[in-house]
Amino acid sequence: MTDTVAVGILADVHRGVGRVLLNRPKALNALTTDMIAAIDRVLAGWEHTPLSAVVLASTSTKAFCAGGDIRTIREHSLAGDAEASERFFASEYRLNARIAECPVPVVSLIDGLCMGGGLGLSVHGGFRVVTERAVLAMPETGIGFFPDVGASYFLPRLPGAIGMYLGLTGHRLDAADALYAGLATHFVPADRLDAVGDALADSPGDPVDVVLNRLAGRSPVGGSGLAQVRGDVDWAFGAPTLGEIEKRLRHLDSPWAAAASLALESASPQSLEITHALLAGGRQRTLRECLAAELALTRTTVRTPDFLEGVRAALVDKDRAPAWRRASPGGPTSPPS
Repeated sequence: MTDTVAVGILADVHRGVGRVLLNRPKALNALTTDMIAAIDRVLAGWEHTPLSAVVLASTSTKAFCAGGDIRTIREHSLAGDAEASERFFASEYRLNARIAECPVPVVSLIDGLCMGGGLGLSVHGGFRVVTERAVLAMPETGIGFFPDVGASYFLPRLPGAIGMYLGLTGHRLDAADALYAGLATHFVPADRLDAVGDALADSPGDPVDVVLNRLAGRSPVGGSGLAQVRGDVDWAFGAPTLGEIEKRLRHLDSPWAAAASLALESASPQSLEITHALLAGGRQRTLRECLAAELALTRTTVRTPDFLEGVRAALVDKDRAPAWRRASPGGPTSPPS
């Protein structure tokens, strides 16, 4: 494979299948501007190459991609380097759009963590394969940010109110839940995952769906915990306002509702408001319109106290909670002294 270790990816074309491997394992493949640009260049260079598919995967079993390198974005914000932050997000969103518009099938192999920017790499392609180790989430409201990478496009298009639930709470999905929600399309056991590329190369004339089904083990979707609470998810998170969502969760008085309420109480109030507004209007926008709206929001969000505090608490001073807290289901209070 083409050695691009310096920027954290490996890439080649093997028997008519383009392969991109994320190769920053110590950072759980957190995306840097250089990684994003390298993947974008590779995909652009393959536009006129006769390929049967493009496979996106990881060299690590711990993570497909844990998201964007938000710690570095915080450093840019503290340094007043708005240009560097905008370059990162603009490059990332451009790559998301390129994947969505790729003329050949894109197959993402999700083994381990896939969060934030990892979903941006995978969900816009046609095929998202998960293993029994997969964990998917959009956890941005917990760090003072909002679900981006086109999440305002794909989350509202999930069944019922699942997208609003995932976007507001950052709830983590296992393989069964990801398949049930539609964020994943196929299940392949981890010990068969390396065979996907060769299987696609061996059958270039067969539909990708057929090839993946040949490798699939028994789907775990029947054990989805999300499916079991789907009615409550739709009723609570289908409410028209944040206040009504919180009210309905209190009314349900169940373990699931209590966990969802706690997630909202732990999130940035600013992020919840932004996320609710974005997702409520997402069905009316195209992907590119959603990405443009998200890019505009990043310009101000990365400079807010909620974002700077949230990233500090998550990645820098992990023994301290974010400075925000909520006085009641109705709104925020002043930060603790």
